[in-house]
Amino acid sequence: MWKKFKYKQLLVALIAMGLVLGASGCGKQPAPVDKQDQKEFDISVYQNNDFLMTPQKLQAMLGSEELVLLDCNKPDVYAAGHIPGAIGIGINAFSDTSGKIGDPGWGTVKNKEDLQKKLESLGIDNKKTVVFYSDVFKGPGADGRAVWQLKLAGMDNVKMLVGGLSYWKEMGYEVTKEAAQPKPVTGVVLKNYDQSFIATKDYVFNNLDKQVLVDVRTEGEFKGSQNAGEPRGGHIKGAVNLLWQELLNKDGTIKTPEEIKTLMASYNVKPADDFIVY
Repeated sequence: MWKKFKYKQLLVALIAMGLVLGASGCGKQPAPVDKQDQKEFDISVYQNNDFLMTPQKLQAMLGSEELVLLDCNKPDVYAAGHIPGAIGIGINAFSDTSGKIGDPGWGTVKNKEDLQKKLESLGIDNKKTVVFYSDVFKGPGADGRAVWQLKLAGMDNVKMLVGGLSYWKEMGYEVTKEAAQPKPVTGVVLKNYDQSFIATKDYVFNNLDKQVLVDVRTEGEFKGSQNAGEPRGGHIKGAVNLLWQELLNKDGTIKTPEEIKTLMASYNVKPADDFIVY
């Protein structure tokens, strides 16, 4: 399953493997971090920014019964140190991984019944604030994927930590090796999946040469490497290569809207365009 969206909207998870944010034009720049007073990163410059959570706001919520904090790193990264209270869920918590990579449906979002059970087992309901993060530099950016998947199911209480674990550490906030355990709940309500942000294989095939197709994997994978487990090497014919981390600053925070617009324009994507990513 691929994902499609309009660049004029600010959304999560350009691809199944990571986070890339499309942003609308705005002359204002995000506020830089001042390590002396820990000036808060300005998310107001991005449209539809309701899913973004700054480290300062998360720090203030730690320990609250109204917070579910989820670490989307690989297990070894989680074990090496994570935000206090974070539950390690790995990189495919909400995806169907039955069978093997490349099988029909592998990696797509779980069906509603299975997704509901998974959410309830993690203590997620429709009221608590649910925050996802990962170490964006150790990949594969599964926090963006998780937020995207739950928004597909109509959940509007999900957030993604700006800058992820690396930025959290740079701000001087605490990490721990003590594993947190979920507190299961019942009664989470999901909507039918929003199909407007999903591009099927047939959709992609029918829109080749009509929409820009962006492959946001590494250059090596784009050119044929199968080191990440791909059943076949190479890329879809006509796709351009844009590593998802190019949308981020060196500290893991999001580049400015103008920087993102300029970068996307270099790939012939304008703010009003539909384009497909994988």
